[in-house]
Amino acid sequence: MTVGAYLADSFVRAHIRKKPLAERREVGEACAMDDVGIAIREARPQDAPALAGVYIRSWHDTYAGILPTQLLCAMTADGQTARWRATIGARGRERVLVAEQAPVGVVGMTSCGPARDSAGHYDGEVYTLYVDPDYFGCGIGRALLAAAFVELGRRGHSSCIIWAHARNPARFFYEAMGGRLIAHRQVRMMGDIVPEAAFGWSRLTLARRAAH
Repeated sequence: MTVGAYLADSFVRAHIRKKPLAERREVGEACAMDDVGIAIREARPQDAPALAGVYIRSWHDTYAGILPTQLLCAMTADGQTARWRATIGARGRERVLVAEQAPVGVVGMTSCGPARDSAGHYDGEVYTLYVDPDYFGCGIGRALLAAAFVELGRRGHSSCIIWAHARNPARFFYEAMGGRLIAHRQVRMMGDIVPEAAFGWSRLTLARRAAH
């Protein structure tokens, strides 16, 4: 199945309920409004400003008190827009997908490609996966990860690794999606040591949803 065909499938056309950020309690909380549709597609260069917004808001929401304030404040809309426009336009190793809700626009994003680290001998990697904080807990993360797995499979990969900050709450999401904790490492960000954890999927398959 091609990624285009898969993205048209109902599995990736999540139905979400949006709740204002001020009322959101935690990741996984049920949302408050009526269901609205969301589609996942390949990113286009004109999506870059929206991608930058999602990326920066997600970092500020997730990493406040975890990463140095200096690092978070150094992220600019212009800088991130240029980064994502270049990445999308290059159509190289890193492919970018977006979650889009009409008429709001881009509310999530992911990028993937060949594994950059040999830990566990996983051949594919999801480099980024971010959802606008207003849309946490609505199924978009799962849909994006599923789409990334399809894209990796289309490009000849059979497994996947994701590196995340060891204190990033997303680690629990990755475990719920079937990722197995396989490695730890330390990297430097603006001179500070940052602990990271790796989650691996030996097959490009998500864990089944729990029965209700």
